[in-house]
Amino acid sequence: MSKYEQNKEKNYDDILHLPHPVSRKRPQMPLEDRAAQFSPFAAVVGHEASVKEAARVTDAKRDLDEAQKIIINEQLREIDGRIQTAIQTARQDQAQGCTESGIEVEIEYFEADVLKSGGHYVVSRGSVKKIDGYTHRVYMSDGAVIAIDDIFRLVIL
Repeated sequence: MSKYEQNKEKNYDDILHLPHPVSRKRPQMPLEDRAAQFSPFAAVVGHEASVKEAARVTDAKRDLDEAQKIIINEQLREIDGRIQTAIQTARQDQAQGCTESGIEVEIEYFEADVLKSGGHYVVSRGSVKKIDGYTHRVYMSDGAVIAIDDIFRLVIL
């Protein structure tokens, strides 16, 4: 044993073999709570969330040329015509119990991000319930509402 170790033992000989002190006034802390006092903490609250938000990538909205706009406009008119025909047919066949059905389409449209500039493109597949020319919106049967100006691609199924 080295001289340092001998001196160290002598310094603590008086308390080395004493029982662990237990408070009579306060209960002992549970083991789960003891570990919690050494857990990491966030020095700057919300910093990690803001870093993740800044790193999130958004797309820019792509502009359509005039030819694409004309094609989409013609498709929307065709869909609206089919819906109007289906409504008139349903009114005539109401006694037979026919119901109005929408036109099945696949629409790719731009959805703007609420927190930062840009957004992302969404492809939605479903049936068109109504096309409102006044508000420039397409109403889907699943409840989605799509602005006509945000439509990038439209396919009638």
